[in-house]
This record gives sequence, structure tokens and C-alpha cells, in this order.
Amino acid sequence: MGLMGLMMQTINSSGSRPDPVARLVFELSKLPGIGEKTATRLAYFILKQDEGYISALSEALLNAKKTIKLCERCFTFTDIAACRICSDHSRNKNIICVVEKPSDAFSIEQTGFFRGVYHVLHGVISPLDGVGPDEIKIRELLDRLQSSGDGEKQEVIIATNPSVEGDTTAMYITKLLRPLGIKTTKLAHGLPAGGLLEYSDRLTIGKALENRTEVSG
Repeated sequence: MGLMGLMMQTINSSGSRPDPVARLVFELSKLPGIGEKTATRLAYFILKQDEGYISALSEALLNAKKTIKLCERCFTFTDIAACRICSDHSRNKNIICVVEKPSDAFSIEQTGFFRGVYHVLHGVISPLDGVGPDEIKIRELLDRLQSSGDGEKQEVIIATNPSVEGDTTAMYITKLLRPLGIKTTKLAHGLPAGGLLEYSDRLTIGKALENRTEVSG
């Protein structure tokens, strides 16, 4: 019997709210990459901690939800209007690395190879999932590139993941950028086909970034 079945059985047998432990396991199992067994281990770990830890964890979650928003420039998660990377005057604002999600930007940033700025799409084009270009931050990218606020853009690095959806998104963006005359590159060898940036090591991502190739029509 699955976790949902267990919770329903608990509700039916008691005629009231589900068991608190089952409820905790159920909520933890909603996290990406967390199955029922892992959720159960996490639940029992949390329950073994003192109230101070539980309070700190709860406060951190609530505070993050209340204060974290999207950067007004690159759309990564931040607690200020423009994130710390966009606000850093030492970064090259004329080189923009386009990624699928904030965790991908973090993975690239950890390599120490990149000193430009980012643009987070918050997804990829996936017709089967009902996600088109208007559902992700492509229009915002074009607006940003056509704005003269940061000076003339020298290069756009497309760092979408090497998947069908990622490649489709990269091709779509490349076609939109071609009339603008902006150099467009993509990550080179180093990233395996089907691999994800957030699970790649620093050296692999760094080499892929260092050996990026220009995207041709």
C-alpha cells in the first residue's frame, strides 16, 4: 500500500485527521527526488531533533517564502531587487549566460570560470507539457538584450541542459537572436548527453563553459 493509501486508511479508521507522522512523511515526499522511503527517514530524523531545531527549520522555510523573490534583471531567486551577481560591478554585464533554472546558474557559478551575468528562463519549451515560449522568460531575455542599460551585448551563452527540450529551447532562442547580430554560443564537450548541470561536477561544467562553441544557423 502506498503512502496516500496509508493516509486514507488512517483517516477512515479514525474518522478524524491523519496521523501526524504519516502527514509529515506525505508532505516531505512531495519534494523533488524524495521518495516514500527517503521521506520516512527524513521525518524520523526531524522528529528526533529538539524543538529549537524544528523552530529554526520552520522559521527558515517561512522566512524564505516571504522574502525570496525573482531578481528584476536575471530572474534568479533573491531577497533584494537586483540579485548580488547583477549588482556586482566587477561582473561583465555584456556576456549573458542563459540557463533553465536558478540551480543551473548556481552550478556554473561554483566553477569560478564565469564572470558574466545570468538569465534564468524558469523552464524549457515542451509542447507535450503545454509549455510554450510565452510560459518561460524568453521575451524578457529579448527585452534585456535590446535595452541599452548595460551597454552593447557581446555574447549570449545558451546553457540549457542537453535534453530534447533543452536543445529545442536553445534552437528557438538562437533563431530569435540571429537578427540582433549578437554572438551566440553554447556549452561544448564535457557535459554528457542527457546530463543535468546541477548534477555535474565543477571541472566538467568549467570545461564545457571554457570550450563553448558558437551557434550557427
